[in-house]
Amino acid sequence: MTNVRVAVVGAGVVGFSTAVCIAETLPSCSVTLLGEKFSPDTTSDGAAGFLFASKYPDIPLERQKRWFKDGFDHLLAIALSQHSPEAGVMLSSGWQIFREVPAEKSPFWSELVIGFRFMTDVELKRFPEHKFGHAFTSVKCECSDYLPWLEKRFRQAGGQVEQRKVTSLEELSHSYDIIVNCTGLGSKTLVGDDQVYPVRGQVLKMEAPWLQHFIRDSDGMTYIYPGIHGVTIGGTRQTEDWRLEVDQGNTKSILERCSGLEPSLRNAKILEEWVGLRPSRKNPRVERELVKMQGARSVPVVHNYGHGGSGVTYAWGTALDALGLVRQCLQDMPLKAKL
Repeated sequence: MTNVRVAVVGAGVVGFSTAVCIAETLPSCSVTLLGEKFSPDTTSDGAAGFLFASKYPDIPLERQKRWFKDGFDHLLAIALSQHSPEAGVMLSSGWQIFREVPAEKSPFWSELVIGFRFMTDVELKRFPEHKFGHAFTSVKCECSDYLPWLEKRFRQAGGQVEQRKVTSLEELSHSYDIIVNCTGLGSKTLVGDDQVYPVRGQVLKMEAPWLQHFIRDSDGMTYIYPGIHGVTIGGTRQTEDWRLEVDQGNTKSILERCSGLEPSLRNAKILEEWVGLRPSRKNPRVERELVKMQGARSVPVVHNYGHGGSGVTYAWGTALDALGLVRQCLQDMPLKAKL
């Protein structure tokens, strides 16, 4: 059998994770990743990259659990390996704090992270406005290191990389047998999905090497994530806001809120101010379809996008699902297409 030509469109963490899974697992496929922007210019690059899951309303909880577990186990194995420094993956311990005791005290992912427990009264003393909290160890992934590392791994598996802007699936239909769409927010125009929308996120990278533990307010708006190249603090969640410029009002608000939780940040130096647009959707789209192209030809398309702020968390899990969908496409192909 000659190679089945697969195009993966999108060079963020979801695109490269999916491309690696296909290239390493399916030797019958010749995989090319096409991206308009690559690291360090992707949305993934500025993300805090802390593995933490929010619930999607219409996706079975077992599937979300599997996505989280697959992603966590994958990154944990890297964090505990010799690849950790180059890949930018590390363990991260700390607290998630709540102003009121939540109805659901243990989230669905609590048994999947390391050492999950409720915070003690002594631990909560430093956060007087908060009444309850979780203490646990998760994984933090610095995409500015991780994406180049994934690209290297993809190339070692025989993958090809091409920088180009793809404006329609049609333009790929004659060169590729299967198209995998990981374009995030770009899916709004590429496949006409009106359900995908931006949620603007602004963060600051701080020089504060004395901070070793993450702190995350349960509202998801205020967080402090120590990392390899500085401490990421944030943030904002501004729906349908397409601005990519730094907003000084947001910067001031982030510094005030985070310094309220960690006063030593008042003396920390700002290394960088960064803005990115989370590719949000009510539920991520991880599915396949047969798309009719011009003439009589139809091309199988696998979609994997719309993760919102959980791209790094769910990238490997949904990539494995996308791999399964590509396998289905291969099984359904007429024999002549594979010869």
